[in-house]
Formats: sequence, C-alpha cells, structure tokens
Amino acid sequence: MREDNSGSLSISIDQGHDQLVVTPVGEIDLSTSPQLRQTLQTALADGDTTVIVDLAEVPYMDSSGVATLVEALQICRRQHRELVLARLSSRVESIFKISKLDAVFTIRDDLND
Repeated sequence: MREDNSGSLSISIDQGHDQLVVTPVGEIDLSTSPQLRQTLQTALADGDTTVIVDLAEVPYMDSSGVATLVEALQICRRQHRELVLARLSSRVESIFKISKLDAVFTIRDDLND
C-alpha cells in the first residue's frame, strides 16, 4: 500500500490481484483535486486491473473533484479498464445524481459489489 499525504488530502493506494483501490480521505476541492489527479494518473499509468475509488472518507467534493474523476474515467475507458466509485457519502452522491453522472459512472455501495 502506498500513501500520499502531501496536501490536506490523504490518499492511499492498495493494489490487489485484480483491482486497484484508491482511497482519498478529506475534502476534494480546487486545492486538493490536483493531488488526486496526479495520484490517479500515476496509478493508471500501468496495469489492466479494475480501479475502485473508495469515497467513504470524502465528506465534500466540488466540481474540480468531479472533473478529476471524469478525467480518470476517460483514461480508464481508453485503456479498456473499469472505473468504479464506491461508498459515496450522501452529500457526494447527490452531486453525481444532480449532474446525472450517476448514469455515467459505475457506483457501488461497498467494495465487494
């Protein structure tokens, strides 16, 4: 497991046999989304596993955070990989529902789905 604590956002990466779990902890906003973007780009640079972004510990996300996840989804699609968002808080989930992105992303209630 690798961890990136360079900003106010902490991000851990857990590489399993057939999946990569990226777990940010903290708010994802204009100041922290570049850190998430860089971590995701690095994590997506190699491999062909499913990528799961565990958002259980993200109480708030603004449009820059959503844009970062959209970019990661585009990268995954180009690589013929699956990107899954998991364990969204009700506040973060509402952002995806209001923007209709819940129909674009694969969203799961837990990590085992």
